[in-house]
Amino acid sequence: MRISAIQLAPGSDKAQNIAQARRLIEQAVAADRPDLVALPEIWTCLGGDRATKFAAAETLPRPGSPDQGGDAYEFLRDMARTHHIHVHGGSIGEQGGALLFNTNLVFAPDGQEIARYRKIHLFDIVTPDGQGYRESAVYGAGDQVVTVPIGDHRIGLTICYDVRFPELYRALRVAGADIIFVPAAFTLQTGKDHWDVLLRARAIETQCYIVAPACTGTHYDGSNEPRVTFGNSLIADPWGAVIARVSEGPGFATARIDPAMIARIRRDMPLLEHRVLGMPALDHRKRA
Repeated sequence: MRISAIQLAPGSDKAQNIAQARRLIEQAVAADRPDLVALPEIWTCLGGDRATKFAAAETLPRPGSPDQGGDAYEFLRDMARTHHIHVHGGSIGEQGGALLFNTNLVFAPDGQEIARYRKIHLFDIVTPDGQGYRESAVYGAGDQVVTVPIGDHRIGLTICYDVRFPELYRALRVAGADIIFVPAAFTLQTGKDHWDVLLRARAIETQCYIVAPACTGTHYDGSNEPRVTFGNSLIADPWGAVIARVSEGPGFATARIDPAMIARIRRDMPLLEHRVLGMPALDHRKRA
């Protein structure tokens, strides 16, 4: 399987963002002939005020239904059908009532939606430069661990800030994942110190390929404050080596998934078999 991670520089104009995504997917397909393309987090509307985010969000059809979706949903479906590939749709805003959901969608080559994941961990922090982020003011949290089979692989779904919570990645590995996606809009302040470290750590401890398509560039929030995203979309192998990366600006990077490498690493270092459960009991025994 060949996977292309697409790096976008989105803003708050949904139509322009879709046009940019279309152009880059088509370039990736023509250049690298991937079996699957993956987009970044919340690429349909990055920035803007609350009203802008709600206006760009979509009411999603019931999974498996033939109902028409919104512009982004139908774009992703069309890319899958047109190019006969799987499409990992990064994440888009999903209408959910008083709050939206930050939702990832996966489509099969026939355009059928085969997986849906709502971001579990919400980004409510202050970055080192003093900028505050409160994702929970706009988005509700998901509560489901999601995997989906694609060909001979099982794909695990996460989004951005999830990467700081290794227990989710352990759950995905236990559920059978051998490739885990991390679409992101990582801030420049956190990204320059933590992006590579966290992604490589998740690859090493799960012995999975990590595919992390990211947003890059500057966008503006509701008060017109500039926010800079880190970019550096990458693919890491199960040993933690970065095997593909996007340079600055919009673009794409492609890597081949090697199932033999996954099997070899897991055979030679059987982490799941070596994992010791009941650690508190061990701590108690040591104190005794």
